[in-house]
Amino acid sequence: MNIIITGASKGIGKAIAKQFAAANNTLFLCARNEDQLNATANELRQQFPQSTVHTKVTDMRQKLAVQEFAAWCSSFGVADIVVNNAGRFLPGSVHSEEDGILEKMIETNLYSAYYLTRVLLPAMIKNKSGHIFNICSIASLQAYKNGGSYSISKFALLGFSKNLREELKEFNIKVTSVLPGAAYTDSWSKSGIDPKRIMEADDVAKMVFAASQLSAQACVEEILLRPQLGDL
Repeated sequence: MNIIITGASKGIGKAIAKQFAAANNTLFLCARNEDQLNATANELRQQFPQSTVHTKVTDMRQKLAVQEFAAWCSSFGVADIVVNNAGRFLPGSVHSEEDGILEKMIETNLYSAYYLTRVLLPAMIKNKSGHIFNICSIASLQAYKNGGSYSISKFALLGFSKNLREELKEFNIKVTSVLPGAAYTDSWSKSGIDPKRIMEADDVAKMVFAASQLSAQACVEEILLRPQLGDL
């Protein structure tokens, strides 16, 4: 199967890539940081030699770059699974955050998924198959202090995902919104939070993979995960 994962060099994206690489798939991975992306790809190739890993350095904030990545992926065949994982978190409050923060959050957390999906969908619709995972957030459901434009962008991503779900039913394309709470990734590494207080990135990845394995008649519409002790 052809698996496209954005923001795949670290964190949840990398964990998801490992799950699918372990299952003998062809992966198409992108990230902004070339060194991190290459390191992740080499790690996957060594650990799972039966899978094929393709990479392309891509700035998912840029519409043209996203479209070029989508076209590149499509040149290898139709996507079977698309994981819109690329995202960015900048804390702040609507009333005090710097001008331009909303635009940055929307570009990375919403437009990246929107533009990538739009290029890939015609072939998927023609094939009448496929599965799209949009990595949203607990912040898509509940506003919280210092969430600001990040939360706004994640609310929007969930709206995008819900619209896709309705639109694509008739084409046999599944859409799953993934709503994880705090999971230990690089963004938490300097926070001082005990890693055992929050989830592992692999917890999210395992659920995504499991949802991808169901029969054609079943669609997991939402995956909601929180740390055992609740949100921070």
